[in-house]
Amino acid sequence: MKLPEDESQSDGPNLTPVIDVVFLLLIFFLVATRFDQEEKEIDTRLPKVVQARPVASGRQQIIVNISAKGDYKIEGEKYTTQQLANLLHEEGTLNRDMQTVQIRCDERADFKFPARVMGICEHERIKHMCAVEQAR
Repeated sequence: MKLPEDESQSDGPNLTPVIDVVFLLLIFFLVATRFDQEEKEIDTRLPKVVQARPVASGRQQIIVNISAKGDYKIEGEKYTTQQLANLLHEEGTLNRDMQTVQIRCDERADFKFPARVMGICEHERIKHMCAVEQAR
């Protein structure tokens, strides 16, 4: 004899696996958060630094503009070759391995002017690049 179908079952989707996954995720995040708090509460004495240098100070990128006459300008201020060398030395010392120089030269200027800036950058071990305008 065949038993009658149970009318208590519905035709909708079975949500039991979804509820199980939600509870497992909830437990996981509660446990992970607890470990994070315990890690921060460990009694640790951090070393003290007597004299520390900031990660970066001063300008990280210097833009050297070279006019058609060969004048060096940085932020509107005119520099001689020696003043430029001194400035790049100081900035290179402050931002070792992070200092960059962008060289923007007028197309009518002699090549010796940007070449001097490149030479100073090479001497100071400063990364440098020459900016050019793309022809239209």
